[in-house]
Formats: sequence, structure tokens, C-alpha cells
Amino acid sequence: MSAMSAPGSTSQAGSKVTSGVDGPQPPPATADVPKASEKAVAYLQTLIPEDDFKYVMFDDNLVTVSDTGKELGEFTVTVEPTKFRGQECFLIHANSHGAIDGVPCGTSIICHVSKSLETLEQHHHEYVKLENCPLDRKTILIKQPDSYVINRVITQGEDVQRTSRTVTLDTMKGFISEGSNLLLHRVFIGKGLPEELQFISFDSETNLCPAIYRSLEERTQTIEGVELRVFGVERTINSNIDLPTTWQSYFINDGHLSNRVQVGSPVTMKLQRIPTMVERDEEPPKPVFEKTELNWVEDMQMYSKFLDRKEELKGDHTVYMRHHPELKALLADFLQFLLLRKPDDAIAFAAEYFAAFSTTMPATSPYLASANPSPFPHSRTNTQIESMRAPTR
Repeated sequence: MSAMSAPGSTSQAGSKVTSGVDGPQPPPATADVPKASEKAVAYLQTLIPEDDFKYVMFDDNLVTVSDTGKELGEFTVTVEPTKFRGQECFLIHANSHGAIDGVPCGTSIICHVSKSLETLEQHHHEYVKLENCPLDRKTILIKQPDSYVINRVITQGEDVQRTSRTVTLDTMKGFISEGSNLLLHRVFIGKGLPEELQFISFDSETNLCPAIYRSLEERTQTIEGVELRVFGVERTINSNIDLPTTWQSYFINDGHLSNRVQVGSPVTMKLQRIPTMVERDEEPPKPVFEKTELNWVEDMQMYSKFLDRKEELKGDHTVYMRHHPELKALLADFLQFLLLRKPDDAIAFAAEYFAAFSTTMPATSPYLASANPSPFPHSRTNTQIESMRAPTR
């Protein structure tokens, strides 16, 4: 329903499963695979985490409206610092949901992005809750030491297709995922987009395609009766198997998203209320303290605090939630989808939902029917088999 991508919906227990070999397959890695331009790669290398990512951690809240002005849903983006596999990075959570012509649909992205805009892991979920044939699509992108693993689960009605493939890190150089794209836009507003840049990204079938970014002319946008100056960035995905797809996004000067639209779509995301502006004043220098020896074991007050903290860590599970905000985002998406589907067996539904997030995702055999056991025992003296044979003359 949104300008992010096309929707989908989850499968039910006992559904028909196929191996995915009948669906459209991505092209093999060849010399024709697109590459990011040297200027785009150089732009990523000039990023300074302490400066360029200093003011990107805030929330965006927009409403989705039709071309007639009818409110259809909402679109939210959150960016917060976290750690993933011991590496400091950003957690991006984008969620778009609503209803078009009474049909619930939406998309969700949970992505860990490094401070060089490299995607460490991304979970992309899209759904459309059609009455007769629900659609659901999950794409999991995982960075390995020498490659990326791309797992997909596409459910349409009772048909389930699973695919998995790997792409080398060299091929993914200059890759911008949907999650890192949201962060890159905020960097453009603060650092500037000097000229047209070509990165690489996925189209709707996870084929690598050129992703062209260019700046748009400044314009004004009225929010709550206040006329604000906004700055635009255009992103175009030039797919090899489909028509180009273009998004235009506008931001106020502190980086908050004010307007987002997919060119040709009747749906637009708009900022309804002026957000709290991100302060960009220079921080005062941090005080410098001389290093002194500390014997905390003999300090009764510090030792008492140590014991209290030790017990708190053992008994309080909220500590884990605080250090892993991605769990909160993942559970929020699951609960929302659970309430939409209202399955009879919530436990089986949860098991099926989270099974798609497995990094291994074993391929299902396409010959499940032929693997069913025979109704007759395997015995040479089986009377039932003998009775079925034609009488001899």
C-alpha cells in the first residue's frame, strides 16, 4: 500500500509447500551484474560516524492518504543506536500499514546498519490480507564473513515458495538496502547530496539493480498552517525485468521526513504535525578527569552497589529488552499481525511466523506427496496385494 514496496500475508499451518523452483529466479552472477559508481563508493568512504550520524537518531510519523485526501493508514520510521554481534550500529524500524478498499495491507522493515551504511541484517515483511487469496512475502538478508545470504518466503493462498541464495561481498559493494536507504536519506540532508550517485539495490524480486539518487529542487510545504522549506531526494530503481520505480522524498532542514510518494501511485505519505526539531548546537567540551586508582572491593558503598546491581541483572528481563530494541520491534510486528489474522491456534501460528527468520531455512522437498507411506505393508505375503493381481489362466 505504501511507497516502500508491494504487500503480502502469512501462510496457515498445513498449507501446500513448494520448493520455489517454479517461481521467478534471480539472474546468475555474471559480468552484467550492476555495480555502484566510483563516486558513490567514495561518498560512503567519506562518512565520519562522529559527525555525519550525530543527528540521525529520531522518529518519523506520517499518515498515508489517497489522492482524494482520505486517510488510509500510517507510516513510521525509528532510528536508534544498538549493538549487533558486538558491533556498534543503528537499528532501523520502518512500519507502514493501513487498508485500501477495505483490504488490510502493509510492510515492515527491521534492519541493522553499520556506521558505514553497510547492511548487517534485514528482515523485510510485506502482506495483503485478501479474503480469498492472502499474500505474504518475507525477505531476510544476512551478512556473512564472505557473502550475503538472501532467504525468501512467498505465500499466496495455500502455496508457499522458499528460495535461498548467496551473493559475494564484492558483488554487493555499494549496496543500499531498504533499511540503509532510510538512513542514507537523513545523511543526505545533513551532509548534502553533491551530485547524482549510483548505488545498487534490490528490485521486487531481489535482483541487483542500479539505484540512482539525485537531489530535487527545494520547495515549500504547509504543515499545521506553517509554511516550511523542504529539501527533496529522488531514488530510482532501474530493474532489468520491470519498469523503473521512482520515489520522491522531502525533508525539513533537521532531517525529519515531511513527504514521500512513489511516482505514479495515488498514495502519498505526509507529515501532519510539526515535529520537535533536532537541536544541532555545538556540544560543550567534555570535562577531563585525572585517572586515579580505584579499589572498589574495599569501598563498602561501591561494593554494596555492585551486589545490588548483580542481583538486578539476574532477575530483571527488561535489561535484555533495553539492550536489544530489535526484540521490541519484532514482537510489535508479530502481535499486530497476530491480531489481524486471529488464528485459532496461536502457538502454531507463532511457530510458523518465526520459522521464516531462521538463518538456515532448509529447503522443503518438492516430492512430499510421493514420500507418503504405502497403505499396504511391504511384505511378500501381503494378502491385499495378492488379491489385487489379475487371475492367471
